[in-house]
Amino acid sequence: MAPPRLPPETFRLPVERMREGYYSDAYFTLTKALLEAEDEHPRVTVQVFQQYEGVLGGIDEAVAILRVAAGRHDPGTGAWIDGWDELEVRALHEGDHIGPHEPVLQIEGDYTLFAHLETVYLGCLARRTLIMRNVTEVVDAAGGKPILYFPARHDHWLVQTGDGWAAHVAGAIGVSTDAQASWWGGRGIGTVPHGLIAALGGDTVRAAQAFAKAYAAETNVTVLVDFENDSVRTALEVADALGDDLWGVRLDTSGTMVDRALWEHMGQFPPTGVAPELVHAVRDALDAAGHGRVKIVASGGFDAQRIRGFEARGVPVDAYGVGSSLIRGRNDYTADVVLLDGRPCAKVGRHHRDPSRLALET
Repeated sequence: MAPPRLPPETFRLPVERMREGYYSDAYFTLTKALLEAEDEHPRVTVQVFQQYEGVLGGIDEAVAILRVAAGRHDPGTGAWIDGWDELEVRALHEGDHIGPHEPVLQIEGDYTLFAHLETVYLGCLARRTLIMRNVTEVVDAAGGKPILYFPARHDHWLVQTGDGWAAHVAGAIGVSTDAQASWWGGRGIGTVPHGLIAALGGDTVRAAQAFAKAYAAETNVTVLVDFENDSVRTALEVADALGDDLWGVRLDTSGTMVDRALWEHMGQFPPTGVAPELVHAVRDALDAAGHGRVKIVASGGFDAQRIRGFEARGVPVDAYGVGSSLIRGRNDYTADVVLLDGRPCAKVGRHHRDPSRLALET
């Protein structure tokens, strides 16, 4: 059975402005106005697709937009006349695997009811499918190890809610902000940050103890240990100080620096950033000191390719924090009128495709 759609109120859509075409390309709003002025009401079938293998995201929001913003203004009173019930909408579901040119959404009905919405529903699909595809790729690369979704600081705050949902559906085990977790009722998770360490005099142990005292009962305490560029020593100090309150340490050495633990090994391997050898050094030190239960989170410039490399080499990472790579790339969608009154009427190179995978919306 297909999962239930997120209800329209989840998205807090600016319904009135969407109905007015405020967020739409002007040529769509002008098309709607022209057809209405000429009393033309063509019954069309529109299919929406993209060009890659991927994982579908944003479809619940796209359907919600059609539910609440399809329709027309009454020419006499100016009141909005809802158009959803006059449309036949079919769609796939969040997280469905999709192929190139496969329809993910089909809309049939009077074109004047929904022509103004193409820009906004395509944008939802493009953004969320990009996140879905990227997160799925790193989840697969990690082979079941947790992926922590950390791109919030790399993009505008308004995208957090839907992006977090897409990451969650795609398999990320945690997100960093409450907004990202809000659509499934979760909470943001995080680590003891460099900012807190700096605010407490650059003392990672002091910051970790304060953080654990306040929050250990409600979150897995994970501590960044690269503040002094001496991750082995700092990880041991934090583990000794926190004991069972410590869930893990996070390695986040800058890609332009070499951690002190690797200085004596310079010239034998690429030593900058969170190198595999640094992870091994921290793991070996923690195990030797009796802290085998402490997890290691690796972050800083990770993407699917780099994670695959770590996993192929058996680097002892327990979880990966992934940031900006998860919001990069493209996954554009196209919407085409393919049928007019049930007969083929598409631009050259486009045609009606089999919609049998699409579920009818009620």
